[in-house]
Amino acid sequence: MNKENIELLIKELLEKIDNSTTTEELNNIRVEYTGKKGKITELSNNMKNIPKESKKEAGILLTKLRNTFQDNYDKKLKEVKEIELNKKLEKDKIDITLPSTKIKRGSKHPMSLTIERVEDLFVSMGYDVVSGPELETDEYCFERLNLPKGHPARDMQDSFYITEENLLRTQTSSVQARYMMNMEEKKPIRIIVPGKTYRREDDATHSPQFSQIEGLVIDKKENNISLADLKGTLEIFAKEMLGDNLELRFRPSYFPFTEPSYEVDVTCFKCGGKGCNLCKQTGWIEVFAAGIVHPNVLKMNGYDPEEWGGFAFGPGWDRITMFRYGIPDIRLMYQNDIRFLQQFDRKDSD
Repeated sequence: MNKENIELLIKELLEKIDNSTTTEELNNIRVEYTGKKGKITELSNNMKNIPKESKKEAGILLTKLRNTFQDNYDKKLKEVKEIELNKKLEKDKIDITLPSTKIKRGSKHPMSLTIERVEDLFVSMGYDVVSGPELETDEYCFERLNLPKGHPARDMQDSFYITEENLLRTQTSSVQARYMMNMEEKKPIRIIVPGKTYRREDDATHSPQFSQIEGLVIDKKENNISLADLKGTLEIFAKEMLGDNLELRFRPSYFPFTEPSYEVDVTCFKCGGKGCNLCKQTGWIEVFAAGIVHPNVLKMNGYDPEEWGGFAFGPGWDRITMFRYGIPDIRLMYQNDIRFLQQFDRKDSD
């Protein structure tokens, strides 16, 4: 290693650095001179072979070489990066005069629109909106609603059991029992319970997951809560939600938690009552289950049936939505197809 060789090497690397135009070229130069097998690295490794009397001078020359390379390399790298950045910014420049890209806006689900309307209606009538767990116990889902183990009416609700005593609730009626049991001081009750329920059903008008809006009114018997109050409530609800021209049909039925009990049908929205595949050619679709609260239900949940009475009803939230918006298949509401949901991104015309 001598001064002349170092000067030639400095001249060589300065020329290469000066002629480079990209960061890639500079990186190749760095590897060529300071990599594991680079020229400057080899000179450093050969220092051990230089005679002792010449090491000081060789060290000074090597340090000059390293510093010259690093200073010029860093300076050139900064220049090249700035040039590359400016080119990229120029290439990616946004023309603010171009039309903007339309941003897709979300919309409320038709079932959300329906329940907002339902809640507003019942709150205006003095009801409270309450909720309960979807994973329910057999006790609250069946037993406290006058459906003991082995009761044949359980067969109508093909249930999803998680354990022997826990299941996905088949009806929001379970919240009736919970709410009554939680009333330490027994008071009149006027509530609705909107929520998801689960049964093993799947066709155009049934879904394994569906929704109900449970209603419960409990009051002193001296206030004469009767079937007339129930019928009036359901008529107000149906006409407000589905239109004044709608016809209701009350049919005697059987439910273990009410006595007497009704199934309430409305005229089919698709055929106007003439008969079609949706209403199974009957002209009617069942929407409500309703009746006077059974004395056993009152007694099991802390209310004396000699002093208290009331009524309960449970319209299908999904079916109300289908009626309001003319949806022919319940499964459309659970497929999350944005083309379907965007149809309801508007205010109700009424």
